[in-house]
Order: sequence, then structure tokens, then C-alpha cells
Amino acid sequence: MGTFKIEGGHQLKGSITPQGAKNEALQILCAVLLTPEKITISNIPDIVDVNKLIKLLENLGVEIEKLDSNTYSFKAENIKLDYLESEAFKVEGRGLRGSIMIVGPLLARFGKGYIPKPGGDKIGRRRLDTHFEGFIKLGAKFRYNREDYFYGVEAHELHGTYMLLDEASVTGTANIVMAAVLAKGTTTIYNAACEPYLQQLCKMLNRMGAKISGVGSNLLTIEGVESLGGTNHRMLPDMIEIGSWIGLAAMTKSELTIKDVSWDDLGVIPSVFRKIGITVERQGDDIHIPAHTDGYEIQSYIDGSILTIADAPWPGFTPDLLSIVLTVLIQARGSAVVHQKMFESRLFFVDKLIDMGAKIILCDPHRATVIGHDFKSQLKATTMTSPDIRAGVSLLIAALSAKGTSIIHNIEQIDRGYENIDTRLRAIGAKIERLEGN
Repeated sequence: MGTFKIEGGHQLKGSITPQGAKNEALQILCAVLLTPEKITISNIPDIVDVNKLIKLLENLGVEIEKLDSNTYSFKAENIKLDYLESEAFKVEGRGLRGSIMIVGPLLARFGKGYIPKPGGDKIGRRRLDTHFEGFIKLGAKFRYNREDYFYGVEAHELHGTYMLLDEASVTGTANIVMAAVLAKGTTTIYNAACEPYLQQLCKMLNRMGAKISGVGSNLLTIEGVESLGGTNHRMLPDMIEIGSWIGLAAMTKSELTIKDVSWDDLGVIPSVFRKIGITVERQGDDIHIPAHTDGYEIQSYIDGSILTIADAPWPGFTPDLLSIVLTVLIQARGSAVVHQKMFESRLFFVDKLIDMGAKIILCDPHRATVIGHDFKSQLKATTMTSPDIRAGVSLLIAALSAKGTSIIHNIEQIDRGYENIDTRLRAIGAKIERLEGN
């Protein structure tokens, strides 16, 4: 189990460039299965979860060539469908949440798709019903081996239809879209997710020859086509990492420039940080965060009531940044409520922040009230374990702002979502050391 040793209390300075978007990568990489032609993808993040998916695709028979550190070409010409029923696939597929999105493309192109029940973050239940209900409506037959926790869908032919999704699931929408692009007739998906990463997938599919309209809205119309061709695609920067660096700058009173953020795809993220008093300046396509030497003050509502920050499906605030915001609120001037609506276990890391001296009241599994210190007292260093990707980075930010030396175990969780995070943080002045094998 890897460990970070962090000496906190230092101001950082400089610029940092966000990696490619993890959540986009998991969708886009699965889409290469839709065509036998070559697809070249750039700005792929070099992180554990993405590398696991690339390995899984290679085991499926996809020809993969690494063109540079973040650019690959993929050619899914000779797919080994037998691999889907192997013991190796059951192990590899179970270790990656994003593996569920190979099912739609395989079903569309080969008439069958299988997946073991995926793992992933311990942040609460994340149902797969939306995915499979969509496939069934397109004409697939569903089967589930309860003994092996193994799911499967099969169809001789998929047919377009109307469907109203029970939730605006990003991965569910992506999976259904990838199945529908090769179905006979027209598919209409209402209550579709409309995140920028889903928009990126739809734009890529359209360049490959798909006919998807309504991109960016919650109503997608897909006219099925006979086949898809190759294309080139560049991934967006990771908005979760961008939000993490905004929070890091504020908590450590550091002046940072976040480069090439694709500002127009950030939605409400800058405005949410501004509501808790952080100065977020736009400089072209960069974000500049000045050193908050006088701290930052939480806004209240017009009637004077306490600010509540809650997650919601896009264009609402992404749930992946709520743990970052909660951590940054610790040193704010004022108080706020953080309401995690979409997952029931994502706030359970706050006990570690309380151990460091944070004033947080966990009201229930979904809500926490944070009383800000206004930098009048500093968090104290401690030893802790990262429970998941986002909580792990939140604890890292807390440790970088704390007095003394902190230890974070289980950093493999952080590595699943953040590329060479310790190297990049050291480049802007952070005192962080990776200890292997502890």
C-alpha cells in the first residue's frame, strides 16, 4: 500500500496544467469498439483506471499503439468475443467501474455484451438498472448469473425506440447512445445526461458517421446507421482536477494559474467557488487564483440565510467536487451546508477532517455543516487513509494546508484519478513524498 508524506503549511506558486478528463476517457475508449477502423485519441490521462481499461481493450483484441505519452491509436478489427466469458475477464472487469460501458458498443456491433458486476469507489450504491433497461427497450434480452454476479445482454438486431430514463445517468446515457447508433430506426432518449463529456462522446460519434441530434440537451434523437468509421479525438481537460486546484490554491493561500481549462465547458464550477469567497479570474482560457492573504468569505442568501451547496445532474454542480468544496470551507469566513444528494457515503471522510481540527457537523449521510476557521486556527497534521479518489484528494489538500507532517495511506485510490499528482505538486512548491510499499 503506497503512502504520501506531506509537510503542510507552505505556500505554493506557479502554474499547473490539468490532465485529460478521466470521466470522458472511460466513455471515449469504449466507443472504439464500434468500428473496425482506426481511431486516434489524444490527451488521454495516464491514470490507473484509464490504463486498466486500455489493457482490457487490448485483451479483447483491440490493436493499440502508443504514439506519445498521452496519445494512442486503437483499431478494433479483430475482437476476441470468447474473452468476455473467460475467468480473466471476470477479474479484470470487476476491478473497474467504467468497464460497464463496453457493453453498449459490443451489443450494437456484435449482438452481445457481458460484464461482471463492476467495483470502483466506496461512495454508495450506483445502480446499473438504467443501462440494462435501455438495452432491453432497444430489443436486447437480459440475463444475470447471480452466482457469479455476471450480467449479459444479447440481441440479433436492435431497434430504435422512445425511452424516458429513470435517472440522468452519465454512464447509462453513454452506454445506451453507443448501442443506439447502430440500431435500426430512430431512438429518442429523454432525461438524458448532458455533461460536457457526454457531449464530447456524441460529437465524436457524429464524426464517425452517427446521426445524433440534441447534443447538449436532455433530449437526444439518434438515427441508426449501418456502420461507423474512424476519426481523431482530443479529450477535454478534467474539470474535477481544475476544481481541485482552485480549492488547493485557496486553502494554502497560494497564487496559482491553471492552464488551458476549456473555460466554456466548466459550467457553474467557477461561480460555486466564488460563492464561498474565492477569487476566480479568467485569463484567456486559463484560471488565475490570487493568493488569498486576507482569507475568503462565504456569501449568504439574499434573505441572510446560510448558504447551501448541493450537487445535481449537469448543468448543476458536479458531485465529484463537493468533497473539495467541503474541505475548502474549513478555512472560510462564515458557515455553509454541504448537501450530497446523489451518493449516500461520500461525506463519511469528514471524521478525518474533524480529527485535524475542522469544525464540521455531520447532520446525516447526505448533509454536513461547516463552520469556517477564517485561518484563525490551522489544521493539525495527522495520519489517515484515503477511502476513494475525491475524498483522498480532499484529504491531501487539507494536509498541504495543515501544520506539521501528515501521512496518507492507500494513495492508490488517488492514483486512480490523478496523473503523477505528487510530481506536479512538487513542481509548484509542495513538500510531498511518495513512500512505496508501506
